[in-house]
Formats: sequence, structure tokens, C-alpha cells
Amino acid sequence: MSSLETFFNGSIKTTDPEVYGIIKKEMTRMSEGLELIPSENVVSLAVIHALGSVFTNKYSEGYPGRRYYGGNEHVDEVEKLAIERAKKLFEVPHVNVQPYSGSPANMAVYLATCKPGDSVLGMNLPDGGHLTHGWKVNFSALFFKSVPYHVKSDGYIDIDEVRRLAHEHRPKLIWVGATAYVREFPFEELSKIADEVGAYLAADIAHISGLVIGGAHKSPAPYAHIITTTTHKTLRGPRGAMIMVTKKGLEKDPDLADKVDKAVFPGLQGGPHDHQTAAIAVALGEASKPEFREYAHQIVKNSRALGKSLMENGIKIVTDGTDNHMILIDLTPFGKGKGIFVQDALDLANITLNKNTIPADPSSAFYPSGARLGTPAVTTRGMKETEMRFIALCIAKIIKEVCAKYALPEEKSKLKEYLAKFREEIRSNSVVLEVKHDVIEFCKKYPLYRTLDY
Repeated sequence: MSSLETFFNGSIKTTDPEVYGIIKKEMTRMSEGLELIPSENVVSLAVIHALGSVFTNKYSEGYPGRRYYGGNEHVDEVEKLAIERAKKLFEVPHVNVQPYSGSPANMAVYLATCKPGDSVLGMNLPDGGHLTHGWKVNFSALFFKSVPYHVKSDGYIDIDEVRRLAHEHRPKLIWVGATAYVREFPFEELSKIADEVGAYLAADIAHISGLVIGGAHKSPAPYAHIITTTTHKTLRGPRGAMIMVTKKGLEKDPDLADKVDKAVFPGLQGGPHDHQTAAIAVALGEASKPEFREYAHQIVKNSRALGKSLMENGIKIVTDGTDNHMILIDLTPFGKGKGIFVQDALDLANITLNKNTIPADPSSAFYPSGARLGTPAVTTRGMKETEMRFIALCIAKIIKEVCAKYALPEEKSKLKEYLAKFREEIRSNSVVLEVKHDVIEFCKKYPLYRTLDY
């Protein structure tokens, strides 16, 4: 029995059977289902072990060699190891591994480069952008003058609009990155625009950092001044984040690395999560191996195969393809606002994705006309192009079934009652039940963790 098995079975199972039972149910849900949310993955047992290690006991305000508490010699070791591994993998001169998550990392970028009221440019959220890139209800629009750019009717970033808006508003900071953009990011073009107006270019590669490391997506390192990323998603690590300062960033401002570090601590955070840092180091170590490069390329192969199979089964996808780990389904051929029905029905069939806006969505963000899915987690489980055809067929069956039978009522007052009725009816839908059975049987061939007995 491994030490991790001993930890779960000998500790949680006996000391808190209630929590253990919930963990076991979640393990069953993951094992018997297809996880297609593109921001989720399946970490290794080594990452889990590091995340649950004794480093969770320590408090370590400050940076290696400059802590406010004693007893941090081993924390310094693991943090420096994570930093050096990240610097090597991303080919950057400076890395901060302390941000608690992606949004705090992006907040630190604002604090390091901008003053309240400065103009910032980022992709519009309904077009696929991120909340922290200037969406109206987020701090990034409340404290800064947010100027959104958009995608064209074909789903690609409108470079001409970005250039026009940049010259008109002279932003201090330009973001490139997204949560729902399926094509390769135009780092070089946006870098030129940032240089033209004297702006910092920050590349938020939270979704694609694993693809960048694996050579399956262009790196922003030669073009951006700052790079942020989460450490889960395609990087397949714990839920944390990193901020990197590039050679180009230090050439623009030699003090930029210090400004970033001070923005993280003491500007925004207290002590780092040392267990998270240890797990990031483990994930970066895994990402340095040749098999990770194969994994990154397989993610993209699977994504393209899944998109192609969906289209062959009569499902429209944004831009008619993908360059990365993600696919955006356009449900408007079936009507507007159908994303909620597709997400909920697929969930009951043990296929997990998320409803999502599409460019020029005719509905709202709460009831969007699209669905977002990706291949990192199923690729980790060993699935390849052939398996993507099975998954596409299952998804297409559900989409056609629910979109033919359900539509949002015109009167908002009837929406709650209508959705409740839909959710009750769909539980006994024969197509949903058939797909669920097929998915459970299919997943038995691809165990989540072969050695861990929950």
C-alpha cells in the first residue's frame, strides 16, 4: 500500500468518515464520467501527495532568504526549485510562484504596472476574454478604465480594432489571453501594437501554458513583457499561479521583476501556500519530461479530432476548428440560449462541460447559446483520436435530443418554473439514460488512478 493510500484510508477514512464519503463520491463521479471542462485536468498522485504534505503547516511571509518567520530553510528550497524549473521551461529570467490563483496573479500585474484610472485593453468577456482583463463587474474595470476589444465574425481576434483602440486610448496595459478562444494567440502582432503605444503587454496563458511548454502552442516569452498562468489546466498541476517577467519586460523596465514581487507580497497577499508551491514544483518537474511534450501535442490532436467529429455529426463549432485544447460549440442553429439545457442534460449523462457565450451571442451570459469543452483531462486518462469520435457522437445525441424539445420561454417570469420542469423530465429521458450507460462502460477502460483505493 502506498503512503498516499495509507493517508486516505488510515486517516480520513477513520477520523472523518463523513468527509471521506464525500471524497469517495467525487472519485466515483470523476471515474465514471468524461471531464471535458477545458480548465480542468487530472493531476498525478505525486502532485496530490505534495499538496497534502507537511508544508501545509508552515507560515512563510516574504521570499527565499528574506522571510519574516524562522524555520523556512526547506520552504526556501522548494520555492527556489519551483522557480528554477519554471524559468527553464518557459525561458524567462524571473518567476514568482506565490500567487494564490490566476485572478490574484493578474491583480498583481495591475498593481505592478498601472495606477487607478489608467486605461487597459483586454478581450471582451462575451467574446471569450477573462473577467480580470477588464470586464465591467470586475475590479479590473472598477479601478481602471477598461477598453474591450473583440473578435471578428469569423471568431478570430480583430487585430485592426486592437490597433485602433490602442492608438485612441493609449493604454498602460494590454492583455492577450482568454477563457474561450480556440485559435492560436497572435502574440507577435499584439506585441507590435503594445510597442507602438508604449504599453505593457501581459500574456495570460492560464489555459495554454502546458501546450506552450510542450511545444504545441507558440510561446509568448519573446513578445510579452509579463506572462501569467495558473498551474492547473493544461499544465496539470495544483490550483495555483505564477507571474513571469520576460527579457523584453526587463528591457522595458529593469525594476519590473521587483515591482511584480512587491505587488504579490506585501501588496496583495500574506504568506504563500507552501504546500501549493511544493506541488507546483512537482508538476513542473513532470512537465520537463519528454512524455509531457507528447501529452501536450496529443491534447491538440484530440481537440481537433473531437471538433471534426462534432461537425460530422451536425454540430456547429466556432471558427470551424481549433488550434488548442478547447472547442466552442455554437448552438444557434437550434435556437438561442440553449446552453443551459445542453450542460444540464450532458451532466446527467456523465459528460461534464460548461455552458458558454459565443461571439455575438443572441442570448445572455446566464443563458448563453454555446457550450465550451476541452481535452486535457480525457487525454491524461489515455484517450486518443478514436475515442474522440465516440465522445462526439454521445454529445451530438444529447444536443439534438434536448434542443429539439426545449427552449427558453419568452417571459422571464416563467423561466424558473420551466427549468425546474426540464430538469425533472430530463432525468428519465431515454436518450440521456442510454448515453450515461455507454459512458460509464466506456470509462471503465480508462481508470482515473490505477493504484489508489478510495
